[in-house]
Amino acid sequence: MSRVPAAPMSVADLRSGLWSLATTAAGLAVAIGVVDGARATPVWAVLPAALVVGAGDAVLRAPLRRLAGVVGALGALVLGLAAQVAVLVVALRLLPGLTVRSWPDALAVLVIAACVMAVGHWALGASDNAFVVADLVRGARRRAGLSRRRRRDEGAGDDAPPGLLVVMLDGVSRPTLEHALEAGLTPTLGRWLSSGSHRLESWWARVPCTTPASTLGLLHGTTAPVPAFRWWSREHGRLVVTNRPADAALVEAAAGAGRGLLADGGTAVSTMFSGGAATSLLVMSRASEGLGPGQMFVRFFASPFVLVRALVVTVAEAGKELYQGWQQTVRGVRPRVSRLGWYPVLRAVTNVLLRDLNTSLVAEQLVRGAPVVCVDLVDYDEIAHHAGPLRPEALRALEGLDRVIGLWEEVARGAPRDYRVVVLSDHGQSLGETFEQVSGRSLADEVRRLMARTPSGGGNVSDQGVPPARAGRDRAARPGRAGGPDREEREAWGPANTALNSLRGGDARVLVGPDRDRPRHGGREHDGGPGAGPARADLPEVAVVGSGNLGMVWFCREPAPLDAAQVSARWPALLPGLLAHPAVGVVVVRDGTGHDGGHDGGHDGVEPVVVAHGSAGTHRLTDGAVTGQDPLAGYGSRARADLLRAALLPDAGDLVLVSALDPMGRVHAFEGLVGSHGGLGGAQGEAFLLHPAELDVPDADREDVDGRRMLVGAEAVHARLVGWLSALGLRGEP
Repeated sequence: MSRVPAAPMSVADLRSGLWSLATTAAGLAVAIGVVDGARATPVWAVLPAALVVGAGDAVLRAPLRRLAGVVGALGALVLGLAAQVAVLVVALRLLPGLTVRSWPDALAVLVIAACVMAVGHWALGASDNAFVVADLVRGARRRAGLSRRRRRDEGAGDDAPPGLLVVMLDGVSRPTLEHALEAGLTPTLGRWLSSGSHRLESWWARVPCTTPASTLGLLHGTTAPVPAFRWWSREHGRLVVTNRPADAALVEAAAGAGRGLLADGGTAVSTMFSGGAATSLLVMSRASEGLGPGQMFVRFFASPFVLVRALVVTVAEAGKELYQGWQQTVRGVRPRVSRLGWYPVLRAVTNVLLRDLNTSLVAEQLVRGAPVVCVDLVDYDEIAHHAGPLRPEALRALEGLDRVIGLWEEVARGAPRDYRVVVLSDHGQSLGETFEQVSGRSLADEVRRLMARTPSGGGNVSDQGVPPARAGRDRAARPGRAGGPDREEREAWGPANTALNSLRGGDARVLVGPDRDRPRHGGREHDGGPGAGPARADLPEVAVVGSGNLGMVWFCREPAPLDAAQVSARWPALLPGLLAHPAVGVVVVRDGTGHDGGHDGGHDGVEPVVVAHGSAGTHRLTDGAVTGQDPLAGYGSRARADLLRAALLPDAGDLVLVSALDPMGRVHAFEGLVGSHGGLGGAQGEAFLLHPAELDVPDADREDVDGRRMLVGAEAVHARLVGWLSALGLRGEP
């Protein structure tokens, strides 16, 4: 691939450069005025200092890249910070009119200047993310201008076939995106749709509509290994939790040896699975291999004020979250959950630090001409879980993500490939009070209580999904509380665990978050594996977990799933008690065996009879027979097919629960989340696909969902993405 030489600086480049110089000088002036050990006499002496800072970045970038290629991403972080401080010390000590007493004083100037610049960008309404890739945008403009002139004057063709950028907006339903478009919060996407360059359609995220299932399906073409966000594995004798990097690697291996969406030289950025990418940056399933090539991180870690500004704004974002959570409480917004604990920190990291880093990494890959790039942006999903899917702070996250997409569009104009951009989500979210707020106890506690009401329950029931309730604890029936840290949403810890495991290297294991400890039996830790797990007597009797409003119960000491008759014989109060609960809508359980079947999860080719039970009737999922009041009424036309498939997945629970659903589409999460996804009800199953108009979706690929035609399942979207790659000439022969 030939490189496009630099073009003369345009007016836009000059304006951008002058703006960067002015903001840097202003930040330095304020910082020097605040720090006792620094002086600028006269004050305009900061102008040459700002020039030196910019020049130092340009001079040091190449050697830092070479060094980072040897020392890795962590080394790039250390080198980048050291380079920023060193350049600033040189500027303040050698330029006339400037002095600095010590290295700590220079570091203080760096931090304060970054604060001033961040506040200035916010006050003027400028995009903070634009500052992260300003030099890339200027270079992209120059290359684009030169390419246009060359094609016009010399009739030269494109340097490479088109590329594909796939942007995943985690947790954004089609209805939520439409709200954001109507509110003017996503002008970039709105411009594409109004111009006709792109089309918007829905796709159906089947149960379990969770990030690991959908992401595995989108990147690897299968969702069969994932029955929920976390689940009990009889094979390994423990919980599998997909935001543990080691477990993510286990799940990706179970997906098979397929080529993946990102095969043939693609790049994965901040995704849960790799998709067969040649370059993996912040990918959870590859955390044991490190963050990625160190030189990829130099632009972010070494550019003047970029990392420091990101850290400063991260702290400010945590403060903003505390204020917004307090405002919900003051206004009496319901439903709501607690937004304290570690969540403000997690929101700040995902919505500022990781967003800035992702902005830089993807822009760099576009400039390098990677054939296909896929990035997962979790900003909206994290806020919507705790604030609510359509609450103002959640929709504002979409505004920020739209700006990032606009920046990538601008960078792509000067890339060596003519990129097509696809934006899609992995699922939606639904609003509602939690199960614990309705019942006063968690699902795990309710299952234990009902099992203990029978002699065989005996009170000897433990739980691996959620720790037991503690006597005297203020329960979550009150608005604003949804359990404590033991019931905190686990998905938010994924990016943090990816980064920490990557930096740690070696055998990646989770380091932080509620899922940080593996189950321990007999005083030692078991990583699982056939024949390697604990004896059945050492296993807990029951495991109960929630993935949004999808709940699952496993009887861990049994070698195979129990059917309805076996459950009723051992714990007669369990099924009737769950079905009588106002927050439970459907309980799915096996009911003996029937005819041969081809669904995932059948045993020895014999498909079990699977029945969905409600409080006033049953729906036999295998043949559609209904007795009494149909428990699936109101859950949509996909309910039967989705629940049958989910119940027959290899690691599905012995009992599969879906919460009750009210006429407004509100659900009850079995974990402490006011916005949730995983089961059925509301907007959680309706994801979106926004694609270039030239890349069509044949109607034959679509199925009927509640009277509308759409792609069904992440596997179908994967197949369509692969078809587009082939049409663009980016998919090699198998």
